[in-house]
Amino acid sequence: MNRKYPMTSIQVDYINKKTEQKETGEVSQRPSWLKVKIPIGSRYTEIKQLVGGQNLNTVCEEARCPNISECWNRGTATFMILGDVCTRSCGFCAVKTGKPVWFDNGEPKRVADSVKTMNLRHAVITSVNRDELPDGGSSVFAETIREIRSRAPGCRIEVLIPDFRGNMDSLMNVVQAAPDILNHNIETVPRLYTVVRPQALYAQSLELLERAKKKGMVTKSGIMVGLGETDAEVLDVLRDLRSSNVDIVTIGQYLQPTREHIPVDRYVHPDVFTFFATEGRAMGFSVVESGPLVRSSYHAEEQSDGVERYFKEHSNPAVI
Repeated sequence: MNRKYPMTSIQVDYINKKTEQKETGEVSQRPSWLKVKIPIGSRYTEIKQLVGGQNLNTVCEEARCPNISECWNRGTATFMILGDVCTRSCGFCAVKTGKPVWFDNGEPKRVADSVKTMNLRHAVITSVNRDELPDGGSSVFAETIREIRSRAPGCRIEVLIPDFRGNMDSLMNVVQAAPDILNHNIETVPRLYTVVRPQALYAQSLELLERAKKKGMVTKSGIMVGLGETDAEVLDVLRDLRSSNVDIVTIGQYLQPTREHIPVDRYVHPDVFTFFATEGRAMGFSVVESGPLVRSSYHAEEQSDGVERYFKEHSNPAVI
């Protein structure tokens, strides 16, 4: 990992502790249900060439997603705008940390052209954190949404946005561009924020999701497990998200991208993910995607279909 800024002392202490636990055998080897195929396939190769040729970034590659082969061979991808250097130093993330100097006014059009060429039914747009920009990059999100609408009007658009440091004007830039789904990941339980998301605030993320919902957005969030949380804490987070009227939630296993990141505290059994899904649906989420290999954008197009069915069945006037 390329870190220009050092990790916090809290992160270092936590990682050292977890690394020691792993080396003494307290955390077992990666179980069979987490093994994935090496990325291959003609569609995978085609999309990789297209992304590279357009000088675009995907979170699929930058975050080392285990589902990259499956998703790309299905013709889906998550585009990462605003460069590949993040201003934050989250303990779980494989994206480079540093001081970004990159800005490209032509990026929204190139993303839209790629969405059209790939004939996507559901496109996901995310970004690094760009805290040095006055609006956090929200205007680029908005322009990307508009360009996709213009070039691929039949494509649903999901955005996975940062917290914009709590700037609600930045949030409104995105909301007014009218994405079909607005996603902001809560990532972990409040107790672990100083380690996992040291530059973020749990309450601030909840407020962003709640405000987006009040503006008519279909909202979504996600949490990783295996960072040191308890099952009870996961359920508390789900309750908080439901209290903020979040529609869709994803729950997946955290996997350590490099030795410089937080080691895995535990490998959660598939039965526990089923339990989380059952509890989440009972709380009232319209869609719960829960499983070891689930990531924020995993089966995103199917989640969108699920929300649409849920709203129809419950006579909800919201439209995707």
